[in-house]
Amino acid sequence: MILFPAIDLKNGQCVRLEQGDMARATVFNLDPAAQAKTFESQGFECLHVVDLDGAFAGKPMNAQAVEAMLKAVKMPVQLGGGIRDLATIEAWLGKGIRRVIIGTAAVRDPALVKEAAKKFPGRVAVGLDARDGKVAVEGWAETSTVTALDIAKRFEDAGVAAIIFTDIARDGLLKGLNLDATIALAEAISIPVIASGGFASIDDVKALLEPRAKKLEGAISGRALYDGRIDPAEALALIRNARTAA
Repeated sequence: MILFPAIDLKNGQCVRLEQGDMARATVFNLDPAAQAKTFESQGFECLHVVDLDGAFAGKPMNAQAVEAMLKAVKMPVQLGGGIRDLATIEAWLGKGIRRVIIGTAAVRDPALVKEAAKKFPGRVAVGLDARDGKVAVEGWAETSTVTALDIAKRFEDAGVAAIIFTDIARDGLLKGLNLDATIALAEAISIPVIASGGFASIDDVKALLEPRAKKLEGAISGRALYDGRIDPAEALALIRNARTAA
């Protein structure tokens, strides 16, 4: 189980949104690279980054901040937001991003995901962000008519490294992960699933370590880490102990 700390980028700053609403953004750090270094020093193994402006614009908008983070830390970084074509995927992977996350294009252009996953094995993930069970696109500004499971099944044999499943209704609100829906998705497909949206407390870490969640690759935490609701040392110790016991 991997706990990914999240850095969401808006105007070059590290922010957290509530339910994906750009008008409900809280700035937590003016220097994303410094925040990345803090997470690395706390012992986190991988970093989850989203270019929020990019998700709305359909192209990278916070490249300078992302590149500064890549220079600042040694841990693997996965990046989503505004990645809609093969050239962008190749560019980010070439700059040192370990794994790109394709969201809107996974709904609109599944062939792109399949082509990229074939060309870059293990380095392409799909981000599925659901509102009332239906996947949202364009930075969550639009809701599609398809379910997360419908889309995930399209990529069953494509070589996708992971599905990142976010419950938009909980995102940034500290209501706890929607593990029931996330585990149901993980059990219905063979692709590893990462839980996202609503991570609130150490209880979420404990729930992720229960046997029923064994199919999940990990979870993403944002606001709860920034405002001190989760102690990184305690959370990572629980995960380490669970790995040792296994």
